[in-house]
Amino acid sequence: MTQSHPTSGAEPEIDCPVTLETLGAVYRADEYDLPMILEQIPAIKRAQLAAYLYGKSHMHQLGLKVARACDREDLIRVAGEIGGVIHGQAHLKPSRPAPDPTAALTKHKPLPGQKKVSLAGAPAKPAISLGGSAKIRNFD
Repeated sequence: MTQSHPTSGAEPEIDCPVTLETLGAVYRADEYDLPMILEQIPAIKRAQLAAYLYGKSHMHQLGLKVARACDREDLIRVAGEIGGVIHGQAHLKPSRPAPDPTAALTKHKPLPGQKKVSLAGAPAKPAISLGGSAKIRNFD
């Protein structure tokens, strides 16, 4: 059985608004390079790219990053009502991270009357002498 392999390289999907090279550059860009790359893409194409990426489950977050560089009107022009949603989501403040449950355990202060418990391996504190002499008892 013979399998055929493409020899021309990868091609973007038909509905992708930019070339494969541009798409790859946007995908690989870090947070410092992405704004410079997006500035080179015309506003309408950039909005189309944001909507395209937003619609791909594995590129959803990248679509929001691209949408941050777009005007709301451009997003609505290319994607309709969903363009306004994309714009809104792209400009939401990041949610506060959930509190770390282990941090609450490490910051626990003992209640009055509770004793602190030390773990094995913690440096031993010097013994406190209560005075008097220590007698050695032999239980033989």
